[in-house]
Amino acid sequence: MQRPELRFQWARLGDLSAVEFHAAMVQREAVFVIEQNCVYPDADAYDLQCWHLLAWAGGQLAAYLRVTDPGSKYPEPSLGRVLTSPAFRGQGLGQVLLTEALARCATTWPGQPNRISAQQYLLKFYQGFGFVPVSQVYLEDNIPHVEMLRAA
Repeated sequence: MQRPELRFQWARLGDLSAVEFHAAMVQREAVFVIEQNCVYPDADAYDLQCWHLLAWAGGQLAAYLRVTDPGSKYPEPSLGRVLTSPAFRGQGLGQVLLTEALARCATTWPGQPNRISAQQYLLKFYQGFGFVPVSQVYLEDNIPHVEMLRAA
């Protein structure tokens, strides 16, 4: 299967249309609530003060993540809610999305590291981008996670 061409959209919540944010929330719920069978409040206060990265393939949301500002969730900028929509999996879009996000973080906050709370099964994926574990495994919403840091 050929990787689709992506159009990246970086925006604060107030700059997203209702339809764009709805598309993001539909995918976040499909992945983090339904697929992972995890009942938790996905929409939270961080949505109000972070950067949303939407990766569009045609008119469909193919991938998404959000970046919280330094000092918001952690002292460093933090990537979270990283997902590839089920219909677009297996095409390497997660790597493309992370590459875009890390490049944007480097330009927006030069010289700052990035911190994430990664699901344990994705450690190798994030290590491929230079993240290293900085905590023991802990449960977040009943899913094993590890805090990871990527040097500037």
